[in-house]
Amino acid sequence: MSEGSNSPDRTQSDVNYPFKSLARKAYWASEDEEKQLRQYLPLLYSEVNRVAAALPQNYDLSDLVSAGLVGLVQAWRRFDPTSGTPFLAYALRRIRGAILDELRRSDWMSRSTRAKAKIISEAIRQFEQIHGRPASPDEIAAELGLSNEDYSKLLDEVRPISFVQIDATPEDSDLDSLHDVIPDSNAESIQEILQKRELIELISKRIRQMPLNTQKILAMYYYEGMKLAEIAKVFGVTESRICQIHTHAILSLRTYIQALLKL
Repeated sequence: MSEGSNSPDRTQSDVNYPFKSLARKAYWASEDEEKQLRQYLPLLYSEVNRVAAALPQNYDLSDLVSAGLVGLVQAWRRFDPTSGTPFLAYALRRIRGAILDELRRSDWMSRSTRAKAKIISEAIRQFEQIHGRPASPDEIAAELGLSNEDYSKLLDEVRPISFVQIDATPEDSDLDSLHDVIPDSNAESIQEILQKRELIELISKRIRQMPLNTQKILAMYYYEGMKLAEIAKVFGVTESRICQIHTHAILSLRTYIQALLKL
């Protein structure tokens, strides 16, 4: 599914109206809080729309907006101005985490999609365990006995899982997500801060081992907030191709993260 099928105004036109009742009644936001939070709604809608690009057109985005609003309210109430972290960055992390948690809770992906993603992840795990580096799409295609074209089609099929499970932990872990491994910075101990820095450095090092174009795509999407269609224009390729590169990279990173958490 292309991003074009989900209008950038989809969340605003569908679910903008319940903000007052959601914020004040469901989350006990005061009138003053409601006024302050409204200025951050574009951030919330933008994040929902980025995730919506990988969801079926009939998926009810109001559930994601509600979840994201919970994250926004929590960010507003828990933010420590002395932490050195900008509020927008802190709020975005809270909003994104809440949205991903809602997607996991709703368990909307089919068993076949999960099974196919698991096959790819296992092939990536085996290859990277042997070679000690990120595997290229061509190498995983060969591992699976597929042509490059067929592997690209497979990546298109499992694309949704790459948007909602980058921070999922192994199935046998007691943790729900990397939000449990990387806790709220406002409640971190020295040990937790060091563990967080070590994990981030290991993941950053892994990303630097990926092809330069893959690194750029991840940076544009996750750090610059660009949409996949916008990234495609920068590289002069189709949006589908950018989606395939993104999906392969995220499955590779997720496999790597799971291995780290098992150590």
